[in-house]
Amino acid sequence: MTVTSNGWTTVPGVEARAGKFGGPSLIPMLMEIQQRHGWLPREDLVALAREQRRPLYEIEGLVSFYPHFLTSPPKPVTVRVCRDLSCWLKGSEAGIKRLQEQYGDATDVEVTEISCPGRCDIAPAATVGERPVRVEDVGRLVAEQSHGDARHGDVVAHGPEGGWPNDPYGPGVQRYQALRALLSGETAPQQVLDRLQDSGLRGMGGAGFPTGKKWELVRNTEGSVKYAICNADESEPGTFKDRQLLAEQSHLVLEGMLMGMVVTGVEEGWVFIRHEYGPEEDVLRAEIGRLHELGLIGDDVLGTGRRLMVDIFTSPGGYILGEETALIECMEGHRGEPRNKPPFPGVYGLWGKPTLMNSVETFADVPIIVSRGAEWWKGQGLDESDGLKFFAVSGHVEMPGVYCVPMGTTIRSLVELAGGVTGGAEVGSVQPGGASSNFLGPEHLDVPLDFGTLADAGSMLGSGAVVVMAEGTDPLAAATNVLRFFRNESCGKCVPCRVGSTKAYDLLEDTLSAGAALSDDRRARLLELEVVMRKTSICGLGQVALGPVVSVLGRARGATSARSQPRE
Repeated sequence: MTVTSNGWTTVPGVEARAGKFGGPSLIPMLMEIQQRHGWLPREDLVALAREQRRPLYEIEGLVSFYPHFLTSPPKPVTVRVCRDLSCWLKGSEAGIKRLQEQYGDATDVEVTEISCPGRCDIAPAATVGERPVRVEDVGRLVAEQSHGDARHGDVVAHGPEGGWPNDPYGPGVQRYQALRALLSGETAPQQVLDRLQDSGLRGMGGAGFPTGKKWELVRNTEGSVKYAICNADESEPGTFKDRQLLAEQSHLVLEGMLMGMVVTGVEEGWVFIRHEYGPEEDVLRAEIGRLHELGLIGDDVLGTGRRLMVDIFTSPGGYILGEETALIECMEGHRGEPRNKPPFPGVYGLWGKPTLMNSVETFADVPIIVSRGAEWWKGQGLDESDGLKFFAVSGHVEMPGVYCVPMGTTIRSLVELAGGVTGGAEVGSVQPGGASSNFLGPEHLDVPLDFGTLADAGSMLGSGAVVVMAEGTDPLAAATNVLRFFRNESCGKCVPCRVGSTKAYDLLEDTLSAGAALSDDRRARLLELEVVMRKTSICGLGQVALGPVVSVLGRARGATSARSQPRE
């Protein structure tokens, strides 16, 4: 941060719009209008501009940026079909073509393609209205919605018999004991920090930053007002573990978040959840209601005089919002474009205040670590690894779903836990950490799943999404599918990402469409684009977008990968 001659403080990355649009975020208001009408009528936008005394071009800028907002009335029934990797592997292209032919002449049904809605366990997946469904079941839900059934749908359970191993509260056991101990003084904030740091818990959303260190940073940052955010905007293809934690462990997610708020001196927090997670949002809202009833959130928590408030902020869409500063820009009411860093959110976050932000899985692990201690947690891992880890497994496996295993479990063991490769085929390649991670071949099946081991193998743990491809799957076509996602989801703020991803995708798509091999000239151009994007893009999206492609090119020449996964 710098101080100008007039005494104003400026922060890198926000100067261009700082102070332009005062007032509350318009995004919840736009979401409410769309919820009421099904789209955003122009007269409502004009009325909103007048009521809030904000320029119409600001509103138009928001509406044009976020994919959830509609500026024309949709047909009565909208079918959205996923086109990304896990669904692509399960035949979504044929499903899209069939549905377009089936409903092409329908006046009341519209079929569109979408990026991953986080339902990879039912791939090929679609949504009818707001309800997730397998592509083969679309017809039934179209008929139901045509008769006025517009429910979100029900959550699904993946939990093992006996419950998830990271939940300290068995059947009949009172929940929120770790939070109650912290509020009563039985457990001191410094004890929580010590246990988190001793446990080695790292951020499970992708970056892997030490959790205890992050909490300590926010706690020690001066400021009478601080905020907390649970980042539940997992939108990377193949990633749906946080969705399941929200559905089955909302009590642990909220307890961990509230403990973080107490330790760091925060009174207000939000769960930032993607709008596609309607069924899970319903569960979360019900659990927040229970917390109010228990007196664990409110203006005077358990009579301690402490104020703790938690609410939900529903995302208007876009993968880029998983990046912490883009998420903050969205909550403040701006286009979700990443900021330059530093400063980091722990120092200058939401509305310029110190902000604690962790992922769903990270918060969910806190109660058991604080309750049972760092040594217990570390003992759950295998060999050199510490703790437990949730993985979403999809693609060519018999039993796609969410699995909680000891950190350090091998890729091979996890694939076997998911029933093995579909039809008994051999593994061709694996993305071990979501769409951002480099592909690994069958020679890496015995690599332990952990931050360091996967980095040494040329990939990364990433978002905890393991996508399996059977032998015989075209790896370049799969990597091109991943690149298409990143091209579509680029926020457009920086030229290297916006232009580079488009140019690279065009080169690959042209090659695949022609049925030709990738020429040396095109290979060299792709490698050049990857270096430029990795070194000059503002955020992680552009920095890793071409990594999966280049890893495939490396394997085609007999190497593990053409480059190492970038390490933060």
